[in-house]
Amino acid sequence: MKRIYILIFSLVFLSCGKSEKNNDAVNEKLTENNSIKVTKAQFDTEQMELSVLTTEAFNKTVKVNGFTDVPPQNRASVSTLISGYIKNTPLLIGDKVKKGQYLVTIENIEFVEIQQQYLEVSEKLSYLKSEFERQQTLFNEKITSQKNYLKAESTYKSALAIYNGLRKKLTMMNISPTAVEAGNITSKVNIYAPIAGYITKVNVTNGAYVSPSDEILEIVNTDHIHLELAVFEKDILKIKKEQPINFKMPEASDETFKADVHLVGTTVNEADRTIKVHGHIKEDKQSNFVIGMYIEAEIVTAVENGLAIPSNAVVEIEKSFFALVLKDKKDDIFTFEKVKLNIGKKTEKFIEILNGKDFKDKNVLTKGVFMLAIE
Repeated sequence: MKRIYILIFSLVFLSCGKSEKNNDAVNEKLTENNSIKVTKAQFDTEQMELSVLTTEAFNKTVKVNGFTDVPPQNRASVSTLISGYIKNTPLLIGDKVKKGQYLVTIENIEFVEIQQQYLEVSEKLSYLKSEFERQQTLFNEKITSQKNYLKAESTYKSALAIYNGLRKKLTMMNISPTAVEAGNITSKVNIYAPIAGYITKVNVTNGAYVSPSDEILEIVNTDHIHLELAVFEKDILKIKKEQPINFKMPEASDETFKADVHLVGTTVNEADRTIKVHGHIKEDKQSNFVIGMYIEAEIVTAVENGLAIPSNAVVEIEKSFFALVLKDKKDDIFTFEKVKLNIGKKTEKFIEILNGKDFKDKNVLTKGVFMLAIE
């Protein structure tokens, strides 16, 4: 058994060494020889192809960084209007909630006192209103003095203001004024979701004391995730609304997504001299994006045509780029010459050639370059 393991290891080692040797052969052969000869039989067997430089469209872009975010109206911080103790909080981070759904219960003796005050004023209001109307009738008939009439009016309207204020406060606390008037007083208040979305923060536990300044929960609606990009001051004049954006999330995926410029900021951040650019993602509902993901993006500012060859026709040797150009075909022998390239912009399939004049009316080997060099 031990001999078998040694044999397997030796075969794997030799296989890896052969693979590395073949990869190095491309650069080594092209470095030592400026030309390579190929027979027609070899050309046909390896399915090699020739082509001239073509005109392709290349994007002029501005490279930027940023992150995913949501509009302010899609983010809600849940807090309490009046201090109290957390009685129940059943939700966890990641839970989905609907608008108006129950979130948390808060308890405080002050809630009872507010309802008591409302009930007392409510009971007095009926009497004060009757007394005001009686004094008004007596005053109109000149039976009572103006002083008594004005005093009754002031007392009634002051009580009415207190009544309306307490009623509004109860409504904001999610306590029914009608239920209080029926004698149903509670020490607990429920808080409900102001928007639909997902719970992203839970900052309390049962029994915790919270004040109006404390954030209890955070809800984020991810229906419209957008890009928040930072563009350097030197590039901002190139950025316009509706320009295409190609972006990646390098920490999560190699896939390229599409967006476009929706808003361009009007102020410069003094710390890093950048301007915020807001981008709308195309088909964002079909993508599983998460808030706060790091973005690498290119904003397309213009489209220019240029001479190009396919990417697989280019060989890189010691940080220089070359292509194999057909120098001569004679007696079924193809002779290729190594020609240096001055490359420009790149796409997924093509590379722009800046010294295109060197390739005018010449055929370039576009398929089989690496196989030719290895053989």
